[in-house]
Amino acid sequence: MPNPVTNDQKGQQVARCGRNVVAFGATSFFNDTASEMAYWILPAFLASIGAGPATLGLIEGIAESVTSFAKLASGYWSDKLQRRKPVVISGYVVANALKPLLAVVGAWWQVLLIRFGDRFAKGVRGAPRDAMVAEAAAPGKAGAAFGLLQAMDSAGAIAGPLLALAILPRFGFRGVFVAAAIPGALAIVAVTVFVRERRGRKSVGAMVAAERENPAGKLPADFYYVMLAVGLFSIGNSSDMFLVLRAQSIGIPATHAPLLGLVFNVTYTLFSWPAGRLSDFVSRRPTKRGISRRTVAAGGYMVFAATYAVFGLAPSRGAIWSMMALYGLYYALTAPVLKAIVADAAPPSMRGRAFGILAFVTSVATLLASLLTGELWKHLGPAFPFLLSASLAAVAAIMLVTKGSRFQSFKVSR
Repeated sequence: MPNPVTNDQKGQQVARCGRNVVAFGATSFFNDTASEMAYWILPAFLASIGAGPATLGLIEGIAESVTSFAKLASGYWSDKLQRRKPVVISGYVVANALKPLLAVVGAWWQVLLIRFGDRFAKGVRGAPRDAMVAEAAAPGKAGAAFGLLQAMDSAGAIAGPLLALAILPRFGFRGVFVAAAIPGALAIVAVTVFVRERRGRKSVGAMVAAERENPAGKLPADFYYVMLAVGLFSIGNSSDMFLVLRAQSIGIPATHAPLLGLVFNVTYTLFSWPAGRLSDFVSRRPTKRGISRRTVAAGGYMVFAATYAVFGLAPSRGAIWSMMALYGLYYALTAPVLKAIVADAAPPSMRGRAFGILAFVTSVATLLASLLTGELWKHLGPAFPFLLSASLAAVAAIMLVTKGSRFQSFKVSR
């Protein structure tokens, strides 16, 4: 018979879980500061060394594809390992060691190699980290936990462009890449020192219980339906760098690219945690109209559709700036909410695998999206790929709210 757990011990466990979520949030803040310092100036930097939209699409597509395979594999193996934290740390170390190397490149293929390594490291840490966050979240609070993580992540994405804007006029592109090493090092320190993992997560009793709960070792069928909707949407969700290129094509200077990132990340930061908490609320209180976490995510897809439609038509610079701010709302309504959906649906023993599948579907489709957008832009002009993306997002939103209703109420004991 298991030993009873006192209320004090439960309180300590909850507090420890809360500290883990905050620690992961701090790690994400510093890591994304480093990433966004480099990310939003990358199109202009590539142009300065002779690379155009098609090359950007190739680089970003390959970078995202390697992320997908790495997340799928690491998610599966993290479910088998006794500890996930070493895998997560290694991913942060490799990524932040590679970013400053952009300062010494002279050809686009060198940028490709660095982005390849950076995204591979992100893939290695992604699914295990998300599984650890799901474990750390209090019951029924997965949306809030992932919302807080995304808010901290996007706060770093605000700090990153601001730092880039301050450094760029005096030290140029390469100076920004070098400076990104500082917040990258702080991210490594945060995850190494402050994140705690319960040792020996998989006791024999826990594995027996997991086997009884899910003897077939399968995820729910409706989970894969949602992945189908996510995949369809992601085929139209090319790299955000194409938004920057589109803004430049109508006269917004390349030096303002970090500001574009800042505008949408402010919205992303402000709404991520509330969106996650909203999804927790509707999941606990289902309504007669069937409003659920999936409804919240579908709303995010519709915001994306509106944003890309305006970018395709590009009526004015003011419209571009306005829609870039709205674009952050799409991220807030989808990034934490989709992860909370996965956390609800997957048995604890399969969460790493489930997060890996989510990342795999998203990233493989993004590879196609980036390659497709680059080619369509080249042959048909910039408007067509943006309007196509808007249409796919609208169809995916309808899919989320019209079918697979069993998935909305599927819950597993935590």
